[in-house]
Amino acid sequence: MDLKEIRALVSLLDDEDLEVIQHIEQKILSLGDVIIPFLETEWDNHLDQHVQRRIEDLIHHLQFTALHEKLVYWKENEEKDLLKGLWLVATYQYPDLDFKKLKKEIDKIYYEVWLNHRTYASPYDQIKNINHILYSKLDFSSNINSPHTPEDSMINRVLERRRGNAIGICSIYMLVAQQLHIPIYGVNLPNIFILTYKSEEVQFYINGSASGKVLSKAEITSYLHGIKIVPQSQFYEPCSNVEMIRRVLRNLILSFDRMNATEKVDEVKILLAAISQI
Repeated sequence: MDLKEIRALVSLLDDEDLEVIQHIEQKILSLGDVIIPFLETEWDNHLDQHVQRRIEDLIHHLQFTALHEKLVYWKENEEKDLLKGLWLVATYQYPDLDFKKLKKEIDKIYYEVWLNHRTYASPYDQIKNINHILYSKLDFSSNINSPHTPEDSMINRVLERRRGNAIGICSIYMLVAQQLHIPIYGVNLPNIFILTYKSEEVQFYINGSASGKVLSKAEITSYLHGIKIVPQSQFYEPCSNVEMIRRVLRNLILSFDRMNATEKVDEVKILLAAISQI
C-alpha cells in the first residue's frame, strides 16, 4: 500500500458512521507497525482534533501490539540480554527510544569503572571500585523523594537522571559488573531488590539502594525476620532476567495505579501476563 492509499484511508477517519470508522481502523491496524511513520505524517497534516485523536489511538495500538510480541520473543529467545528487556519495557513510555544509544550510555559507565578495575583484586575491592564510580563520581542514587514514579522503572530515565528505584539502580550496576566478568546477579527480596556477588569461593550481597553497601547472609535473614517473612532459598540466590523484568513491570503497575492511570495499569498487566506464562 502506497502513501496515497494510506492518505485515502486516513481521510475516512472523519466519517460520522461508526461502522465505517471501525472498518477503516481495522484495515489500518492490519498493516502492522510499519505504517506508524505514515500515520505520524498524516497526524501532522490534519487539523481535525477528532481525526488526530483517532490516529494517536491507532499508533498506540500498533506500538503496544508490537511491544507485546517483542517482549514475548525476548523471553523465549533473548532472555540473557537484560538490557534489551529493560529497553523494551522503556519503549512502552518512550516508543522512539534507540537501543544503540542506550547501550552507549551503559558502555560509558563500564569504561569509567574499567579504568580502575583490577582483575586480580579481591571481590570486595572490585565492588569498592564500582561503588566509587557509580555513587561518588557519577552520583547515582535511589529516588527517596518520589520512589514510585514510572520514570524510576525506565532504564533511559534512570541513566539520564542518575536516580531510580532499587531495581533500576541495581540493573545498571549488574550490567556494568557483568561486562567486567564480575559474577553479580539480581536477588528478588521482598520489598527491595538487591544484588549478590556469587562465585565458587564466596557469596555476599550488595544493597544498590544504599550506595552499594555489602551485606552478609545473616543480615539478609535478619531483614526477613524483621518484616515477618519466613526465609526461603529464593531470597538468597540469583534470580533470572525474566524475573527481573517481571518485577520492573509490577513496579510500573504500582506506579500507574497510584496515578489512577487505569488504562496503563491494564496494559502493563497484559505485558506482565505475556511473560509470566510457562
